[in-house]
Amino acid sequence: QVQLVESGGGLVQAGGSLRLSCAASGRTLMTYNVGWFRQAPGKEREFVAGIRWNGGITYYADSVKGRFTISRDIAKPTVLLQMTSLQPEDTAVYYCAVDVNYQFRDTWNDYTNWGQGTQVTVSS
Repeated sequence: QVQLVESGGGLVQAGGSLRLSCAASGRTLMTYNVGWFRQAPGKEREFVAGIRWNGGITYYADSVKGRFTISRDIAKPTVLLQMTSLQPEDTAVYYCAVDVNYQFRDTWNDYTNWGQGTQVTVSS
């Protein structure tokens, strides 16, 4: 089973930006839909953004719409999550995963091959 690896997290002040990267061996990220999720302490894992396998369609949680952008870097290949105007409520561990059944929904149990996550902390 291919393991996904997230990177790019860190500590940033409110209003700042970060870019997260999701990498995997082979063509996994180019074959399946990919989603970003996050989980804050004491809260359930929640959907953040998704991108269809061919990169043509993206969708976002209302809480991040207009601030976050999901995209593919075909050359590497990786899936990126550009986060701007970060707020303290964005603080969480961020995970990427693949939707091998092409459901393209915001339901976390549609996704597999979860990585270890990357911590994003936004200070006020």
